[in-house]
Amino acid sequence: MTLPPAGQAPDKGPVVAAMFDRIAPRYDRLNRLLSLGVDVDWRRQAVRAALADAPARVLDVATGTADLALMLKRARPQAEVIGVDFAEAMLAVGREKAVRRGLGVELRRADALALPFDDASFDALTVAYGLRNFADVALGLAEMRRVMRRGGRVVVLEFPPPPANLAGRALRWYGRIVMPTIGGLVSGDRSAYAYLPASTEAFLTPAELTAALQAAGFDQVQHRLQSFGVSALHVGVAA
Repeated sequence: MTLPPAGQAPDKGPVVAAMFDRIAPRYDRLNRLLSLGVDVDWRRQAVRAALADAPARVLDVATGTADLALMLKRARPQAEVIGVDFAEAMLAVGREKAVRRGLGVELRRADALALPFDDASFDALTVAYGLRNFADVALGLAEMRRVMRRGGRVVVLEFPPPPANLAGRALRWYGRIVMPTIGGLVSGDRSAYAYLPASTEAFLTPAELTAALQAAGFDQVQHRLQSFGVSALHVGVAA
């Protein structure tokens, strides 16, 4: 199966949603394995940034199996935390995790390009490693801004394209060879774990994503690289 690249691709959403539904049962295990567990710390940094202003209502977009949504709820139990995703099987895994951990998060199936919420209805919004899967990144960012109150924090975790140096060559080799091999063996879906690194290579650089967030209506946008550029954390404020 051929999966569409990152960017603007109107038919991308259903194809990618179906892919995530297929790999949902082993998705968390492979995340820990392929990142050597470092992804947990990346998310912890995102949680600290998102909760810095003590928000009352938080939305986690492209929540997947709800890793970040559950971390947000655990860190701030008094906040209402809602997670949305377009892959129902991923949400089902997240709901099971929420029950096991005794955390009251609401997980809904929804399209990030048409969020089912009123304008200015959230104090903070997060998205972790899901933005590059949007069929239209600019529209997704505009929807994120629409549902946020002025002054609310947006926090985006994403994998930047590997740089054109020795470290970047190593990352590309890992993504093109190691990830599809291990991902295929564990999940039974090699194409999914070939798509994921390919979507990273085709996505925006941190500077470009910063500019896209600003164009969508976010101010004070800053980013910092995590683990020598493997991941990047973007933080902004709704203007």
